[in-house]
Amino acid sequence: MDRQAPGAGPVRGPGGSPVIPTGPWATLAVTLAIQAMVSMAVFSVPVLAPELARLLGVSPSLVGPYVAIVYVGAIMASTLAGPLVLRYGALRVSQCATLSCAAGLALLATVPSIPAAIIGGLLVGLGCGPITPASSHMLARSTPAHRVSLVFSVKQTGVPLGGILAGALLPPLLIAAGLSFALWSVAAACVVCVLLAQPLRGALDADREPSRALGMANLAGPISMVLRHPPLARLAASSFVFSAMQMSLATYLVTYLNTTLGYSLVQAGAALAFSQVGGVTGRILWGWIADRWLGALRMLAVVAAIMAVCAVCMSALGAGVPPVLLGVLLIAFGASATGWNGVYLAEVARQAPPGMASTATGGSLAVTFFGVVLGPLLFGGVAELFGSYRVGYVALAIPAAYCAWRLARPGRAEG
Repeated sequence: MDRQAPGAGPVRGPGGSPVIPTGPWATLAVTLAIQAMVSMAVFSVPVLAPELARLLGVSPSLVGPYVAIVYVGAIMASTLAGPLVLRYGALRVSQCATLSCAAGLALLATVPSIPAAIIGGLLVGLGCGPITPASSHMLARSTPAHRVSLVFSVKQTGVPLGGILAGALLPPLLIAAGLSFALWSVAAACVVCVLLAQPLRGALDADREPSRALGMANLAGPISMVLRHPPLARLAASSFVFSAMQMSLATYLVTYLNTTLGYSLVQAGAALAFSQVGGVTGRILWGWIADRWLGALRMLAVVAAIMAVCAVCMSALGAGVPPVLLGVLLIAFGASATGWNGVYLAEVARQAPPGMASTATGGSLAVTFFGVVLGPLLFGGVAELFGSYRVGYVALAIPAAYCAWRLARPGRAEG
């Protein structure tokens, strides 16, 4: 559907009805809320991992395989996101995805067991996968050209915002009313978010095509295209490392602080929230610095170096570290490990062959998601092998430092 220029009146959908009568900020509000709720659902089990592991009689390091299951589901769902959005509408897809997350947590809350964790994790992943393409579809249709960068940057903060909510709210709920209540609370919040979004459904989904055929998107072509272009391949490889770092931080921080350094679950959850505050800040700050001074590649090199330094510092923490110092470290770690995404996606689009930005982005994100799946598994495996989460952080620092070195050489990085 054609878009009108800013100030030319409302965009019209089929039959001449306004598509987004409430404007871009209402669309941003609903997409941000949905993304935050889905992110909170993804973070819920990692935040509650020590208690859940105790209840199930397993090692807390098994939260890594759980996160891998979540993102296997996300990859599966993301392959169908485009056709589903076009047929049923972006908001309807977002609502169904959010309900899938709620169902996954409700299952685990009702029947706490390994099978429930596997099925529940898959349901959460199936809900996580379509959220970003669906929200981007809505925002692209509703946002005036002169506000696109700001609106999309704010929307990107939904993921760390969900981490903040999970880290700050779930440990107190766990202590006050138990594990099942904490999980049910997140599931209920997801359902409430779906219901609150419903009044906007007619406007936001006015461009849906109910007769459109569904089909599985072909990932082989985009991935092949990325691998054939060295600049894109290097960026994708870096994103593998970055996403592994991001998810390992989110997955194991609470467990590391609780089991290794002796923090309470409430304190460890607050620490995770601190790191996600850094992620919210970084997602906007790095893009601003890259646009004005460093450029995307050098900015990513700096971010990778910060990740490496922070990972080494995390491995060296002692039980008596001053809270202020820990807070500064976690904000820096979150800003780097969780805040790189916007600059990365912008550079992928710039390096893509003419007219192939969406294909390059899809192929690159497939590699990124692969890092999300493998990162926590490898971190947990190293921690189990050496009997220490500290070794896992050092292992993460090495590839991050290598990425910083490669990306700091723009001539080679750009091919």
